[in-house]
Amino acid sequence: MNGTRIAAVGHYQPAKVLTNEDLAGMVDTSHEWITSRVGIKTRHIAGPDEPVDELAAHAAAKALAAAGLTPGDIDLVLVATSTAIDRSPNMAARVAARLGIPSPAAMDINVVCAGFTHALATADHAVRAGAATRALVIGADKMSEVTDWTDRTTCVLVGDGAGAAVVEAADEPGIGPVLWGSVPEMGHAVRIEGTPPRFAQEGQSVYRWATTQLPPIARKACEKAGLTPADLAGVVLHQANLRIIEPLAEKIGAVNAVVARDVVQSGNTSAASIPLAFSKLVEQGAVRTGDPVLLFGFGGNLSYAGQVVRCP
Repeated sequence: MNGTRIAAVGHYQPAKVLTNEDLAGMVDTSHEWITSRVGIKTRHIAGPDEPVDELAAHAAAKALAAAGLTPGDIDLVLVATSTAIDRSPNMAARVAARLGIPSPAAMDINVVCAGFTHALATADHAVRAGAATRALVIGADKMSEVTDWTDRTTCVLVGDGAGAAVVEAADEPGIGPVLWGSVPEMGHAVRIEGTPPRFAQEGQSVYRWATTQLPPIARKACEKAGLTPADLAGVVLHQANLRIIEPLAEKIGAVNAVVARDVVQSGNTSAASIPLAFSKLVEQGAVRTGDPVLLFGFGGNLSYAGQVVRCP
């Protein structure tokens, strides 16, 4: 085999929907204030009896079913998350137990908002190296659990959810080379710290970095896949803020691509945002089998990772 591919995707969101009007009754804000600044209208919020691994397992089960596979076909489970409250067992092991996956390698990857694209690259490398046969790659976060719901600058942003992909060997590369990196000295710009842990960020710093520094990096990820931005059928950026997504997509130059805007309905779901938005595009038929789509995560740690994938 010369490469890997995404065999199928799946996503899951909790049933509870929190609207901007609901938030206006909780903090000093309004629907107009929120939409004008971040573009978000609704977000899904998990209940106290819905842990991160449950969200992840639901999305993973859908991806397995779409691929026509059973839990026994998986030998590597990677979960990208930054909201695992317990240190052990990790989320990957908990998801494997929920799904009944026998004796997989099970690892969590914490690169916050860029976690899924880091995990996808790790799965691609592991399968191509022969260290795994099929991998389940999941992005799942319960941001509501690390949010200060009295802080209107952050509570209006967040949502909960999960997205998953099945990665397997392929004759032709269906997952392009990753381009990844970070700005560690600026790690303080996005934080989940303290006891209890709380999400905080320097919004203007993140906005300037994302809209000025990331476009050439995203274009280079396309070059590594042997494509130009104009060749892309879809662009799925981290769903942080519509005011970041739209100018970033425009500066990349993907003039023929469908741009995911799931942030409007789902808010910022951190590591879940890219697989969640990508799975919805596939489910809706907005992108077709074999179409090239740029997945590009960025944010926490001021880390980034992107690759061009072929749609399942």
